Amino acid sequence: MKLLNGKINGVSLHQLSHDFRLFIGIMEYRRAKIEGGTFFFTVVTHNRREFLCNAENILLLRQAFREVMSKSPFIVDAIVILPNHIHAIWTLPPGDSDFSARWRLIKNYFTHNCDTKYQEKISRSRQNKGEKAVWQRRFWEHQIQDEIDFIRHVDYIHYNPVKHGYVKAPKDWNYSSFILYVSQGIYDIDWGSGIEIEFAEDVGNE
Repeated sequence: MKLLNGKINGVSLHQLSHDFRLFIGIMEYRRAKIEGGTFFFTVVTHNRREFLCNAENILLLRQAFREVMSKSPFIVDAIVILPNHIHAIWTLPPGDSDFSARWRLIKNYFTHNCDTKYQEKISRSRQNKGEKAVWQRRFWEHQIQDEIDFIRHVDYIHYNPVKHGYVKAPKDWNYSSFILYVSQGIYDIDWGSGIEIEFAEDVGNE
């Protein structure tokens, strides 16, 4: 990918953000001229159990995002859903940095609506607090520093299914924003195919 004057291959980051809202079927959210913070996240299932890519859970995740974004808007710049974790880049509205509340609401919505077979046994103390073991309690976040940092983390997200051996090429993974980038001419359809891409230690987190 090539970055020039706030654009990647001639397409503005704002336009990319608009396209990725379509990935989860969200109503259009018009950004203010002053952008909020942009963050990379890793969210993991409890004990890394693999169930997120089951058809009913993909639908439920979309519903969870839609529900939360309708009340607390944010922009999904890039995303990949793997069986046991999610990587995403969000941009929040100006003056708003409360991504923790948004993730908590998304996780709670999913937990309360998913099949009980995806919930593991937990301690009585956690049960008494109304907790259910679907997600790890904590998640990883990294604030995107600049456009180069953004590009590196977008690449990391889209290559992740290949990194974990689920597919041979990013184009073959159904649960990411990769094809939307391809449709905008940001990636060639065969990007990441047949090669091993290594990332700096400060890019991504599993």
